[in-house]
Amino acid sequence: MPRKKKLLWQIYPSYILITLLALLAVTWYASRSLRQFYFKQTAADLGSRAHLIENQLRKQLPSTKTDTLDLLCKQLGKSSSTRITVILPSGKVIGDSEEASARMDNHADRPEVISALAGNIGTAVRFSHTLQKNMMYVAIPIKSSGEFIGVLRTSIPVTSIDMALEDIHIKIVMGGVLIAVLVAMISLIISRRLSYPLEEMKQGAERFADGDLKHKLAVPNSQEMGALAESMNKMAAQLDERIKTIVEQRNEQEAVFSSMIEGVLAVDAKERLIMLNQAAAKQLGISLTESQGKSIQEVMRNTELQRIITQTLSGDTPVESELVLYSNGGERFLQANGTSLKDAQGQNIGAVLVLNDVTRIRRLENIRRDFVANVSHELKTPITGIKLSVDTILEGAVDNHEETIKFLQIISRQADRLNAIIEDLLTLSRIEQEAERAEITLGRHRIKDVLGAAAQTCEVKAKDKKINIELNCQGDIKAKINPPLLEQAVINLVDNAIKYSEPESMIQVMGAQTDTEVTIQVKDHGCGIAEEHLPRLFERFYLVDKARSRKLGGTGLGLAIVKHIAQAHKGKVSVESTPGEGSTFFIYLPLA
Repeated sequence: MPRKKKLLWQIYPSYILITLLALLAVTWYASRSLRQFYFKQTAADLGSRAHLIENQLRKQLPSTKTDTLDLLCKQLGKSSSTRITVILPSGKVIGDSEEASARMDNHADRPEVISALAGNIGTAVRFSHTLQKNMMYVAIPIKSSGEFIGVLRTSIPVTSIDMALEDIHIKIVMGGVLIAVLVAMISLIISRRLSYPLEEMKQGAERFADGDLKHKLAVPNSQEMGALAESMNKMAAQLDERIKTIVEQRNEQEAVFSSMIEGVLAVDAKERLIMLNQAAAKQLGISLTESQGKSIQEVMRNTELQRIITQTLSGDTPVESELVLYSNGGERFLQANGTSLKDAQGQNIGAVLVLNDVTRIRRLENIRRDFVANVSHELKTPITGIKLSVDTILEGAVDNHEETIKFLQIISRQADRLNAIIEDLLTLSRIEQEAERAEITLGRHRIKDVLGAAAQTCEVKAKDKKINIELNCQGDIKAKINPPLLEQAVINLVDNAIKYSEPESMIQVMGAQTDTEVTIQVKDHGCGIAEEHLPRLFERFYLVDKARSRKLGGTGLGLAIVKHIAQAHKGKVSVESTPGEGSTFFIYLPLA
């Protein structure tokens, strides 16, 4: 592509070229006109000289001798610096100021002589073979009594005319050069005055292109330039407003997309990603910046996701499906809803997918199913034991006193277990309802008093297994708590620790405070819990070892009650355990 020239170097050379052409034309025309004028003046001068000499010659023609006439011509020619030639009507030269007339050719064929013999003044410019130079000739007829008696011709060399004209030409050229220099300077000034506002406008337009729309262009005095500058300023103001509006709308859209918990992704007709929000990138486990413009196959290899996108692009009806993604955290379930992406003309240009993470819902559904199954099983077991014992007694065991006592004891134990399950369920339900209704009263109390009461409650059961309960908590630690509820939570943890600890071991109950929360720890040295059970340990009816738990009298609701009591205090629970080394349960209570 050829390099573009500045406007100055497009206008200025044009002015110079026009000026030079005009000067050349004027010089040529002036020179030509001056030459013609000079020739006319010279011809008129020669004619005047001829008329002055004519009267002297008319008296001596035709009687005067040729030698006398020739001598007269030489005298007159020398005094007037003019070549004088006298020619008879026959063309014979009878007198010449420069040459001997006898040696000269017949001049009847000369143009100026022919014109003079015709009664006119003859003028001609031609090369003289006699003098070997260009000459200007003027010939007039000589009449006597109305008859042509001869022709008087005067002439001068053209070189004298050329010398005079050359001097004039030099002056004209010098004047033209001076004028050209002046015009060049004036043209440069005018060109700069024309190009400078445009240069400023170009710089202003570049600033506009760089985003600096606040800067205003200076308005030149020229009507056209001023109108252009005002139009550009108006355009910049309108662009500034529109860009602000677009930026605000974009920021609002980005804020909405970034704040959405639903994942949103859009692809074009070639399945290339054109938009992806943060939630979608997190859900799909892909990079938000590196995935833009790439095909969905490059970004993520998931056949179900590709199927949904392909189906959405090929049809006009919404598509709904579920994705299952596998990562280090386990399975994740995404509900995908796809619809066509259309332009302003209603043409399909891509597809939009909205992804909802339903993993928690699926897990809650699984928990609910497990809860229903577990509670049914836990209730069915004592009921079945009671029914079998009653049926056995009715079938004849009533007559056997020892057997009757045995089965009645079974009925009593199963009834107690059933009652314990129902009591725990009612307790759990009551805690949840009171927490939801904000009916649980919280006040600032000493944590050590609660821990001491819980340890004292479990002291008898601990002594039966020769287990020592060690309390470690500073007396000045306080938090906003409901002492009876928190005591129940700690009792549940200590009771579990006693159940699963070996005889003659130790249980540690500790309380500590940080800048933001109070931590309660119950640590045992029992059998411990495998890592795969820890995430679900606080679920209702979740039992690590069901047979051992039932044998020890557990209902599977104790840790769930602990979790809900902690949540009622705006806190949380956690557990750390190593199989064979023991477990540590934590309750975290916020200070504020």
